[in-house]
Amino acid sequence: MRKILLFILAILLTAGTTAQARTKLVALPEREAVTIRFDNRAATLVEEERVLTLQEGENLVDFSWSGVQIDPDSIRLALMTHPKKVTLLSVSYPPGEAALVWRIHSEGAWEEKVRISYLLSYIDRLITYKGIASKDEKALDLEAFLVLRNFSGEDFQDARVVLGQGDPFTGQTAHEETRQIHFLTANGVPIRKTFTWDAASTPWEPKRLEADVGIPVHYIIENNREAGLGEDHLWDGKVRVFQYDGQGDGQTGTIFLGEDSVGITPVGGEMRIYIGDSRDVSVTQVKIRDQRINPRPSRHRIVLYDTEEEIRTEVENFKDTPVTVDLIQHISGEWEMGKTSMEYEKRDANTLVYRVLVPAKGKKEVVFNYNRRNVRN
Repeated sequence: MRKILLFILAILLTAGTTAQARTKLVALPEREAVTIRFDNRAATLVEEERVLTLQEGENLVDFSWSGVQIDPDSIRLALMTHPKKVTLLSVSYPPGEAALVWRIHSEGAWEEKVRISYLLSYIDRLITYKGIASKDEKALDLEAFLVLRNFSGEDFQDARVVLGQGDPFTGQTAHEETRQIHFLTANGVPIRKTFTWDAASTPWEPKRLEADVGIPVHYIIENNREAGLGEDHLWDGKVRVFQYDGQGDGQTGTIFLGEDSVGITPVGGEMRIYIGDSRDVSVTQVKIRDQRINPRPSRHRIVLYDTEEEIRTEVENFKDTPVTVDLIQHISGEWEMGKTSMEYEKRDANTLVYRVLVPAKGKKEVVFNYNRRNVRN
């Protein structure tokens, strides 16, 4: 059953003709084409093309809906066939009805293709990814799927679906239907496996706590052409990661590693996929110096001072293979680095990352000192 309907009435303007009440006549033909646009996550835009059979003079076109939720203020009409000879004169909204009426003047009697667009509620999409890592964890076979959820009350046949990236594709969706559509395949995507230790959220001395502390593990893929990607940004969504188990031909059996929710990854950016915690790596960090210097008194009271601080971090790898550990450090306020035992990446004004390669069954130590300036007492 159609939930969105169009009707048309030709008004003959002759002497003595009184204004007619709003009257619905024969329904127009079905939509010739429909596009569902998911460019904006906040709302879904539907664009449909129909053909109006107009009479010369003024015509009333009734656009009504039931069982669906359309934002009336979002409804737009575009005249396509004779845009200079057909004029939209006014729009009225009958009280108490889910409808509007366009008053259109046509210079001739002909068929006019129009595009009607509106925001439709309760139809949305999700993006899900499936990745299968190689046994050696060097590459990932990646697939992406659009999950189209339609609880709008309207059926759409042969709809053109636009995600806002990549090529549009044609699909159909019925009311109360959830449909999964495959739209991306990238095999052999290089991955970098990292262990991430964050000083703000992970215990510094786990052995003293006698706690079983795991180190978060991530697969990192780069959205670029070298990786077989890089044409468009990668949408935010849920990623499920598996790994080939190496049994038999090595390309059929898999084990499940984990799942993560990822944000939008722009071209040239990195997608970080959390796959779980590892106990094969241990990080112990201590602050070996924290001294106040350069006190600035005011009225016999110290109000500002600087600091000299030094941190030592030991990373131990219990695995039979080398690992890369990202040590995320946070320094608040105004600061400057003194000596450091290795280079680091400054992620923002108060965050720096040491990327530490630790040999198999080995240890690596990172030591750095810094000064914080103008600390308020």
